[in-house]
Amino acid sequence: MIKRFRLDPNNPPKMTAAQLKRLDEMPIDYSDIPELNHEFFKNAKIVNWPPAKAQLTIRLDADVLAWLKSNGRGYQTRINRILRVAMESQPKPRQRRTPNASRS
Repeated sequence: MIKRFRLDPNNPPKMTAAQLKRLDEMPIDYSDIPELNHEFFKNAKIVNWPPAKAQLTIRLDADVLAWLKSNGRGYQTRINRILRVAMESQPKPRQRRTPNASRS
């Protein structure tokens, strides 16, 4: 029989001194992590995250707004997350080729 339980990240279980000692003694396996050498940092790019926010006015159906607000504060953040997931799930738009002056 499998016993299932959920861990609450905000309230982790207390560890005994023996468990903490065992964790300290166990080496961390880095074999599946690539080394971050000079080449990695040379090719790294600075990313502005999170992207800048833009203020706008949007009209939503009353029941949609009520559903978004039903989970408490942060409904605008929920709207943004929902729209981001929808945006990122779409294929990237293909780049349009500019028409050449002379085609063969």
